Amino acid sequence: MAQFPSLKGKQLLRLLEAEPLGYRTVRRRGSHRKMEAPRHPAITFAFHDSQTIRPSTVKNILCNQVGLAEQDAVALL
Repeated sequence: MAQFPSLKGKQLLRLLEAEPLGYRTVRRRGSHRKMEAPRHPAITFAFHDSQTIRPSTVKNILCNQVGLAEQDAVALL
């Protein structure tokens, strides 16, 4: 089982927006962002930039919501 680090909201957002994921914000209301990417399902990102996101939540977002394998998700970090 791979180890996922805790990340700040801004770091995870930058990771989602960078290639190869390529998410972009299509709608925003407060800290909630509706994000879409060409090859991945749409997600709602609901974290403040300075908020610390737990490792289990980082794993949930990258593996369950985005659909990456654990090895691929850890390679992006």
